[in-house]
Amino acid sequence: MLDPIARVRRFNRAVTSEVGALDTSFLGRGRPLGVARVLNAIGHGRSDVAELRDYLALDSGLMSRFLRSLEEEGLVTTKPHPDDARRRIARLTAAGRREFEAYETLSNAQAQAMIARHSQPDALLAAMDMVAAALARDRIGIDEVDPRGEQARYCLREYYAELSRRFARGYDVALSRDPDATDMIAPRGAFFVALSDGLPLGCVGLKGHGGTSAEIKRLWVAPAARGLGLGRRLMDAAENAARKLSITTLRLDTNSALGEAQQLYRKTGWTEIERFNDDPYPDLFFEKQLR
Repeated sequence: MLDPIARVRRFNRAVTSEVGALDTSFLGRGRPLGVARVLNAIGHGRSDVAELRDYLALDSGLMSRFLRSLEEEGLVTTKPHPDDARRRIARLTAAGRREFEAYETLSNAQAQAMIARHSQPDALLAAMDMVAAALARDRIGIDEVDPRGEQARYCLREYYAELSRRFARGYDVALSRDPDATDMIAPRGAFFVALSDGLPLGCVGLKGHGGTSAEIKRLWVAPAARGLGLGRRLMDAAENAARKLSITTLRLDTNSALGEAQQLYRKTGWTEIERFNDDPYPDLFFEKQLR
């Protein structure tokens, strides 16, 4: 058996070399990777300097040096926040925007080349997704979104596709209750998506009925992010939303083919009950009283 530590260190060296972490001119643009990452983050809308520092996991001194370097190049300006002079806001200048676009073009080309030279690109991307989710575990956010939005619809498509693969009779969402998730929109319900750097990793819906009871629906976590506690975090978000809507009783249904879901429900205070709907797919039903 190969030494696990040696395998991790080999991976680290390969990534460091591939992304040019040690280059003094990242992607040939004349500045190292750290400075380029700050420029990239600002270009993607992260303007609050404190939030930017936390996102990049930089200490104050290093962040100040990187910003000063970009300011000296005329690529970035920093000013006090209009509502709080203790906070600073960083924005790209016109020259900074052009440099950001140049980096985007080069980075996209680099990524495309990496994918193209592998004989199993889907497997490569799946492995990358798993590593990225594991490394960014503490930075995965849970956002309430419209279930009709792009990120939510992506999660729902993946969820339906997985059910179709795992259920013996397949899965047709048109036969399921509320296929369009219209009852998972405030003020009746809510819908949550787990996001890592803007990419969706999971979802869950709270389907309200206008009273004190509601259902949890569409819990899904991407295969790459399983084992990181994301399912529980999504369920917690849905339960907290239910409390804010004065919902006291939650129910859900599932299928016996989804063993990991049953395990999560039983561990987090859900009690098995009798069937409460005529949905053709579930064969297990649970309830939880909120406090």
